[in-house]
Amino acid sequence: MDIRQLEPRDEEALRRFFRRIPEGDRTFFKEDVTDPAVLAAWTRPGAGRSIAVEDGAVVGSVALVPLTGWSSHVGELRLVVDPDRRGRGIGRDLARRAVLEALDLGLKKVVVEVVADQEPAIAMFRALGFDPEALLKDHIRDQTGELRDLMILAQVPGEAFQTMAAAGIAEAQGL
Repeated sequence: MDIRQLEPRDEEALRRFFRRIPEGDRTFFKEDVTDPAVLAAWTRPGAGRSIAVEDGAVVGSVALVPLTGWSSHVGELRLVVDPDRRGRGIGRDLARRAVLEALDLGLKKVVVEVVADQEPAIAMFRALGFDPEALLKDHIRDQTGELRDLMILAQVPGEAFQTMAAAGIAEAQGL
């Protein structure tokens, strides 16, 4: 598997990737990934998005979106992994890349929003040093109209990197 910056040549592969994501999962996306203008914007140079590619196919996507105004020190991590490839470390590797990007950008905090019943995703982020900060009851509505809870997890990238370095994880991962 190769993790790299998204490039203009990846637009069609990215479109195919998002077609493989179940509609129920796409309900929770903040952007309309079926809109060609959205994908074109994402693949512009410098857009700050990365993909995981395996056997020529996009199998994961991550973005670190810096917030603005009084939250300009915070980045929001947005992560999607191909349903057939979940549980194989792709999300973990993409999330690590986003945390390193946060360090490069000088961000002081990274947050991620997860549907509260997605226990494997929460466990993965917890293992990467993210801590729960908020549980918003009935905050989101799924495709059937059912209200769902949203969990916000956060990490301070510098502290997390220091912990990984002390445990030898950073060196083992080539970070």
